[in-house]
Amino acid sequence: MKLFLMIVALACSALVPLAQAANNEAPVDPLDSARWHEMQKMFLAGQHYVFDPRVRVIAPLDADNPMQVPITVDASALGKVREVVVFADFNPIIQILRFYPEAASAYLGFRVKLQQSTPVRAAVRTADGVWHVGGTWVNTVGGGCTAPSAAATAPEWQKRLNEVSARQWQSGTLAGRLRLRVVHPMDTGLVAGIPAFHLQEVKLSDSSDQALMRIETFEPVSENPVFTLQQKTPGRVKATGRDNNGNDFNVWIEP
Repeated sequence: MKLFLMIVALACSALVPLAQAANNEAPVDPLDSARWHEMQKMFLAGQHYVFDPRVRVIAPLDADNPMQVPITVDASALGKVREVVVFADFNPIIQILRFYPEAASAYLGFRVKLQQSTPVRAAVRTADGVWHVGGTWVNTVGGGCTAPSAAATAPEWQKRLNEVSARQWQSGTLAGRLRLRVVHPMDTGLVAGIPAFHLQEVKLSDSSDQALMRIETFEPVSENPVFTLQQKTPGRVKATGRDNNGNDFNVWIEP
């Protein structure tokens, strides 16, 4: 009897770690990417994350122009968001941008360069430290990151470098939207003879100097980047920014 009880006890103790292992399994990637494990280690290593349908990454299923693929990230359903990182699993330069919502909603529209078909993802860190991950596949003919920008062949572009155009408008029940465009070649550095030259940061604040959003941009953001935000409160907005060569801009956007 003692031998039997000992065997049962050993069997039960062996089942505990098996059950814990099952409960602690990493979430299954809904996009079934061969590089997800690498992405998880690169951006989320050691931190708790969940795949969350409330993180919406809106993009065309088939992108005809790999140099100008429209992407919208909407994480406003999560409440208070600290940070959003956007990346593409199979791009040669994986990280696209990061943005930090302050007084603005966790919503950002922009355009990217894609080298090949890939998942495009947004990882959103909420106030409790948890990362919420959403994404979508984008199919494209490719070559977006290794094609030269139009500015590379246009002698006049330097005169307009960091020129900003913008507008604000009402959008349904929202207080409004803001869209700004910055003239910049956003060269990736992957074209022979053309070094990396791109915007690094864009900051937006209101007339009382309250931060609305800070955006960190990387090489895969499309040439002449366009950013679309949702405003909680309409009004005058200050936009400042700089690129990796030290060129900057500082403008006011009127409502």
